[in-house]
Amino acid sequence: MHPEVDQDLRWLKSYPEGVPATIDPEQYRSLLQLFDESFARFAARNAYVCMGSALTYAELDGHSRSLAAWLQQRGLGQGARVAVMMPNLLQYPIAVAAILRAGCTVVNVNPLYTPRELAHQLKDSGAEAIIILENFAGTLEQVLADGAPDIKHVVLATMGDMLGTLKGALVNLVLRRVKKMVPAYRLPGAVPFRQALQQGAALPLRPVQPQHGDVAFLQYTGGTTGVSKGATLTHRNVIANMLQNDAWAGPALRQAQAGGALVTVCALPLYHILALNACMLMGARWGATNLLIPNPRDMAGFVKELSRYRVNFFPGVNTLFNGLLNQPGFSKLDFSGLRITLGGGMAVQKAVSDRWRGITGVPILEGYGLSETSPTATLCPPGQGEFSGTIGLPVPSTEVAILDDHGQPLPPGQAGEIAIRGPQVMAGYWNRPDETAQAMTASGYFKSGDVGVMDERGYVKIVDRKKDMILVSGFNVYPNEVEGVVAAHPDVLECACIGVPDSGSGEAVKLFVVRRNAALTQAQLMDYCKAQLTAYKKPKYIEFRDALPKSNVGKILRRELREAA
Repeated sequence: MHPEVDQDLRWLKSYPEGVPATIDPEQYRSLLQLFDESFARFAARNAYVCMGSALTYAELDGHSRSLAAWLQQRGLGQGARVAVMMPNLLQYPIAVAAILRAGCTVVNVNPLYTPRELAHQLKDSGAEAIIILENFAGTLEQVLADGAPDIKHVVLATMGDMLGTLKGALVNLVLRRVKKMVPAYRLPGAVPFRQALQQGAALPLRPVQPQHGDVAFLQYTGGTTGVSKGATLTHRNVIANMLQNDAWAGPALRQAQAGGALVTVCALPLYHILALNACMLMGARWGATNLLIPNPRDMAGFVKELSRYRVNFFPGVNTLFNGLLNQPGFSKLDFSGLRITLGGGMAVQKAVSDRWRGITGVPILEGYGLSETSPTATLCPPGQGEFSGTIGLPVPSTEVAILDDHGQPLPPGQAGEIAIRGPQVMAGYWNRPDETAQAMTASGYFKSGDVGVMDERGYVKIVDRKKDMILVSGFNVYPNEVEGVVAAHPDVLECACIGVPDSGSGEAVKLFVVRRNAALTQAQLMDYCKAQLTAYKKPKYIEFRDALPKSNVGKILRRELREAA
């Protein structure tokens, strides 16, 4: 039974001054209107800076227009899926804007995916083209050699493509070192990124007029079942969430904008839905300068980059903030312009938020969302002076209900599944109507799989996860996927994995294995997993057992493994 939830919208009484109860997704016809307005209004401003090189809004306009024309000339029409596989480089926003301006759909791909993971995503999405950094071309080569999907066009970017304005021996030395780190690959027919831009500059761009219901992004996620699938995000979905984020953060950030463009730290990867919306799309609306960090794990280099700018908005995850706090020199940076630090992707720890506030003067505000909600569903108020331990209030035009196991709404103070309804909720899972139906209630609420409680003021707190998902540094790891890979090893009889607490990543993957061959070692199995799984999915711990706990119908009981761990 999925009743219509009768909401009293109690959270509206807790809204900060200046935040509206609703937003109007019809404000933009499509993301193209957002881009057109921003490119014209902020033409002279720097839209992105990366590795010391800047890209103005006018240059972003010109380059994305050229690449869009090139894509159209290659026969990529309305709705064609184009994958993007690279870290935070200047080419990324150019590629995303170009794909949308050509009338196509963006398929964001984690550049660290293994051939198995990449092959699944390309095949499932039906991508016809891919724009990829050459550092990861070897992975694509393996996928294509195995008879992959429908990829007809490959655009190959290099680290130095957009760094043409930089001069000097030091930059050349860095680029030569980077080139040496690129594994050998062979992709006949691949077109260099710069060449595509040059060819496209001489081509006409055929105007397209996407509708609100057209698909802008396929954002891949494990959803609530662990099978990697595309959350179908329409132009309306992402416009709505961009406006929701803007309505919430705008009043606080506009105070910092008097002196010119806002500066946003974009250390989260743009292929992640949080950075895509909060940095790229919201940044376009603000005319902000996004500071792109290609490798945030290089904490020393990260701090050096931060020292060059007076940042105003800093979205990230708990592990990123914790790493910076422990980096020499961070406490000496100028944080006088910082207005909002947003923590998402994983739980923010009070100790980290307190230390962050002590150094920067600004607490880490938690938010909550999923790929399926474009992503934001709740946010803590920007004016909140201290860490609250909650994920905040539903954002404008959003309803959050706490449901019991029968889909019935629960009163304040009782724990149940968090369900979300609003214009940012996805159109469904790509080509998976059955799984879409399982994830949605009849009245249009998306069932998150997370267990939470809402208080009388409308603040929500997560108390547990209904699903067995493991959260490693803000990235979802689904036991079904890891177990499926490990179970394919010829020396493994059966296996199960769980999440265990980890000081560095929040949680880590622990694998339990019953061996078919007693000679199998942990090192051998680790090497196997390394070849099959992205680094954050790879088990950090492996424990061999004679048997695994099971229910009376033979289902492995991960709960018992967690309790024992």
